[in-house]
Amino acid sequence: MNKPLLLSLTATLLFSANVNAETMYTRFQTMELHVKKLQHELDALKAEQQQIKEDAILAKKEAAQSKDDDEEESVDDRLSDIEETLSDLNKATNGNHLKFNVDYRYTVENMQYKLADGSTATNDAFMTNRLWINMNWAATKHISFSGQLAYNKAFGARSGAQNAANDTFDWITNENAYDDTIRVRSAYFLYKNDTFLGGDIPWTFSIGRRPSTNGHLVNLRDDDHASSPMAHSINVEFDGLSSKFGLENVTGVDGMYVKFCAGRGMSNAKPRINATPYASNKNTTPDIDLAGLIFVPYDNGQYSLNTQYYYANNLMDATSITNPTLKTVGGLHSFTANIIANGIGDGISDFLDDTLFFVSGAVSITNPNKSGGGMLGRDNARTGYSYWTGVQFPSLISEEGRWGVEYNHGSKFWRSMTYGEDTNIGSKLAVRGDAYEAYFTEPLIEDVLSMQVRYTYIDYKYAGSNGFFGGATGTPLSMDQAIASGVGSAVVDTAQDIRFYIRYRY
Repeated sequence: MNKPLLLSLTATLLFSANVNAETMYTRFQTMELHVKKLQHELDALKAEQQQIKEDAILAKKEAAQSKDDDEEESVDDRLSDIEETLSDLNKATNGNHLKFNVDYRYTVENMQYKLADGSTATNDAFMTNRLWINMNWAATKHISFSGQLAYNKAFGARSGAQNAANDTFDWITNENAYDDTIRVRSAYFLYKNDTFLGGDIPWTFSIGRRPSTNGHLVNLRDDDHASSPMAHSINVEFDGLSSKFGLENVTGVDGMYVKFCAGRGMSNAKPRINATPYASNKNTTPDIDLAGLIFVPYDNGQYSLNTQYYYANNLMDATSITNPTLKTVGGLHSFTANIIANGIGDGISDFLDDTLFFVSGAVSITNPNKSGGGMLGRDNARTGYSYWTGVQFPSLISEEGRWGVEYNHGSKFWRSMTYGEDTNIGSKLAVRGDAYEAYFTEPLIEDVLSMQVRYTYIDYKYAGSNGFFGGATGTPLSMDQAIASGVGSAVVDTAQDIRFYIRYRY
C-alpha cells in the first residue's frame, strides 16, 4: 500500500482514540478533512495505475511492430520446446515407452447357406471372441513404431487344430476364427519428413507386417480407421513396404498424393531343420510377390477421387478338387477407382452434411502361365469387373451412431484378393453375382462400448468367388453347370449372415 495513504489511515485511528476529548463539531470537521484527503490520495493512486497500464500497452505495441518475424519464430521455438518437454515427460513416466490400448469384440452370428443342389447348411449361433492389443510409440518427430497383437477364435473350438486345407494360410492368419494363440497382426516402423530432396514434398517410408486389412470403404461398415489399401480389390494380411509422397504443395491440387507399395505374400523356403535351411524349395510354389501404387488426384476433405493398381505374380490354386497341394498358375493385374462424397451438398441439411456416399469400380485381368494349366478355368487372359456402392448416414436414434446400406456386383471372371474381409460367410467383395448389406452401429457407453447389427445377403451367379486363381477352385461355374458336374453339393448358391456384436475399445 502507498505510504501517504497508510499514514492517513494511521492518523484516522489516532483521532478516533482521542475522540472523547473534543467537541462534536470539532470531531465532524476533522473527519471531513481526513475523508477529503483520503479521497485525493485514492484518486492519485488510480491515475498513477492507469498511466502505468497505458505505458505498458504502448510498449508492447511498439515491441510487436518492430519484431513480428522474430516473435513468430519465438512462438514456434517455445511450442517446439513445450512439445519436446512433454515428449521427455511421457518417456520418463511411461516405463516401457509403448502406449497400449485394447479392442475386444464378442460376436454372435446366424448363418444360412443354400447350395446349388438345393441342400442347406446352417449355424444358428456361431460365437467368437476377438481381441486386438495395439502398441504405438513415437521415438522422435520423424520415426515411430506401430504394432498389433491379435486373438480370434470360436467359443470352445480351435479350428486350426484339424489342419483343414488353407486354414492357416498367412493372408488370413488373424482374420479367421482360428485358436487361442496371440499372434502378430501388424508390426512396422514409419519414417516421415516434411521435405524430400529439398523439395516441399511431405513423404513417408514404412516396412514390416503392414496393416492391409480393413482398407478404404470396407472400414466404414467395420467401424474402423481405414488402412491404406482400397479394400475393393485387396484385403489380406501382408508383409512389405510402402512409401507415400504428398504432391499438394507442388501441384496446388488439394490432397494429391502417390503411394508405392511392394511386398511378399508367400515365401518359397525350406524348413529350418534341413540340410539347407531356408533354401528355395523346387517342390513348392515360387515366391508370391506384389507391387503397386495408390494415386489420389484430388481430395478436399469432402470430395475425393482415389485410384489403385497392383500386379501379383506366381498366384496359386489347388492341384485339383481332391488334391489340395498348391501349384502356380499365373499373375493378376488389378485396377480400382472410387469417388467419395463425405457430406452431400453444402448446408442443405444437417443430415446430408453428415452423410457419406461412395461408388467404386474395379477390373481384374488374369495372366496365365503357359505351364500352369490356365487361370479361372481358361488358358488365355480373362477380364472381370466389379462395382460397389454404398451410403452411410447418421443414426436415427442417437447422435453418434452410424447406419449404412451397400450393394456389390461382380462379373463371371471377377477376381479379387479379399480373403481377409470380416465376413464369415465369404467375401462379399469377391462375389460373382450380387451382395446386399445393411448395418446399424450404435454407441452404448460414450466411445468405449458399442454394438452393431449387420445383415449380409449374397446371391452367387457363379461358383469360385472365394476360391483361388486356377481351374480347380476358381472356375466360374453357373449353378446348373455345378449340378451337371456333380459338385452341386459343394457350391453355394445363396448365403446370409445376421451378425450382432458388442465391442469394447479403450
